[in-house]
Amino acid sequence: MISIEKQALALFAYQYHNNGVYRSYCDLINVCPSDVQKLIDIPFLPIELFKSHRISCTEKTEMIFESSGTGGPVSQHHVASLDDYKQSFNSGFSEFYGAASDYHILALLPGYIERPNASLVFMCADLIQQAKPKHSGFYLDQFEELQRVLVELDQEKQKTLLIGVSFALLDFCEAFPLQLQHTTVMETGGMKGRRKEFIRKELHEKLQKGFGVDSIHSEYGMTELLSQAYSKGNGVFKASSSMLVFIRDVHDPKKVSPTGTGGLNIIDLSNKESCAFIATQDLGKCYENDTFEVLGRFDGSDVRGCSLMTA
Repeated sequence: MISIEKQALALFAYQYHNNGVYRSYCDLINVCPSDVQKLIDIPFLPIELFKSHRISCTEKTEMIFESSGTGGPVSQHHVASLDDYKQSFNSGFSEFYGAASDYHILALLPGYIERPNASLVFMCADLIQQAKPKHSGFYLDQFEELQRVLVELDQEKQKTLLIGVSFALLDFCEAFPLQLQHTTVMETGGMKGRRKEFIRKELHEKLQKGFGVDSIHSEYGMTELLSQAYSKGNGVFKASSSMLVFIRDVHDPKKVSPTGTGGLNIIDLSNKESCAFIATQDLGKCYENDTFEVLGRFDGSDVRGCSLMTA
C-alpha cells in the first residue's frame, strides 16, 4: 500500500504540472518540484485564490460549488467529478459514524439550503438519501415539526443525527428546548451574521443545555475541499483518512509543522483535479495525536501570499 506521504508527493507533482494557477504560485514563491522531498516542503495555495481564479487541473467541470460569502466575491470550486466528492464524504462519515443507512438524518441548514450549489447541502442530501426514510430530510422553518419528529424518534430510541448550522440550532433549541438521549447533534459552524458570534465552548454549552445532550459534535469542511474532519465533543477534531492537517507559521507561510499553533494548512488527497494543498484562513492548534482545534480566523486579512497572484 502506498504511504500517505508518497500519495501526497505524487499528487503534488501531478498538480504542479497540470494546474496552471498552482504552478504559477509555486513559481512565484520559488519552489520547484525538485525542492519538494517531504510533506512539509509542499507549497500550500492560499484559499483566497479560489475567489479570483479557476483552480483546476482539467477543463472538465461537473459542478461548481460556491461559498456563502458575506458580500464581495465568493469562492468557486470547479469539481471535475461528483463521484470523487461522494466517495470522499461517505468514506469520511463512515469512519466516524458508521453507515448513513443506520440513522434518521435531519438537516437544519437555512442560508445553505436556498443555494443549490452549496457543497454542504449536496453532502447532506446524499447522506439523507441513504438514511432511514421515514423522517429524514431537510427542515427549514418547520420548527414545530422538527420538535415533534425529534421527540418521537428519541422516545422510540431511534439512532438520529441532527446536523445544522450554528445559528439555526440555537434558534431552534431556544424556542423548543429538549432532553434527547438517542440523538447526535452536529453543528457545522457559521453564524453568517445572523447571531452574535460565540467561541465554540460557549456555543456548545448553550446547545448542550438546549438539546439536553452530553456533547455537541462538529463537522469541519469547506467549499474548496472534498474531505471533512469531525469532532465528537469539546471542539477537538480528527481528520478523515484522506485529509492531513498542518500548522503554518503566521509570520513565515513557508514554515510548516505537524504540531503547534498558527494557520491551518490542509492536504486533501481526494481533491485530485483541483488543488489538494490549501492554506486556510483558520487559526488552529495541532496536537501530536493527530487531532486539532479551530481557534478562530485571521482578522480581516487575506492569507499571506495572495497578493502575489492578484497584483
